[in-house]
Amino acid sequence: MASTTSPILEVRGIERRFGAVAALQGIDLVAGPGEVVLLAGPNGAGKSTLLRCVAGLVRPSGGEILVGGHSLRRDPAARSLIGFLSHQSLLYEDLTARENLRFAAALHGLDQIELRVMDALNAAALTPRADLRTGGLSHGTRQRLAIARALLHRPRLLLLDEPFSGLDAAAAALLRQRVADVAADGCAVVCVTHHPDEIWGAATRTVVLQRGRVVADQPRSGLLADFLADYHARCVA
Repeated sequence: MASTTSPILEVRGIERRFGAVAALQGIDLVAGPGEVVLLAGPNGAGKSTLLRCVAGLVRPSGGEILVGGHSLRRDPAARSLIGFLSHQSLLYEDLTARENLRFAAALHGLDQIELRVMDALNAAALTPRADLRTGGLSHGTRQRLAIARALLHRPRLLLLDEPFSGLDAAAAALLRQRVADVAADGCAVVCVTHHPDEIWGAATRTVVLQRGRVVADQPRSGLLADFLADYHARCVA
């Protein structure tokens, strides 16, 4: 359940232009501790661009992003509060699962690296595969490793960009449970998906983008079918 304490993520009037094309037009978005925001919209709506702006991978053309009360633009340390996972794991395939996590821990300047890595492997049910080269692991296993890496530094904000892409039912169920667990621990989660059913059970809010603007932002309530009917009326019809 969402908390009434200060928000973890505040997006204020974000704009992003690519030449003459306005990908984002005055986006406002807030996410608090324990919230899981389902971010939906048709192709080209600006979902991934927004997520990449929040992750610090793309510089907005205007507006402000605060994470944990810190400006992403003015305070580089704010990025340490963010974990990011896309449908592409971006793991080092020549390294083992354990080595990938060690490397990520070193980049974040974490202490007690071996203990953190062991805890992350256990939480992701990856201990039996810890010393296997990542390139030889299944797609679902690599995604579990990628989310373990994204959570290794215990971020306050978790960003997921189509994380269920290519996962089988078992791997998708494990990922949904992991999202629910980190939200229960007070992390804010924003998940971009073309398939709302993938995260519906864990979501607490639904936000819909259309042509770079927010056209709906409301608590998740009712049935998935009702949401989909409203979504198609706004974005497809």
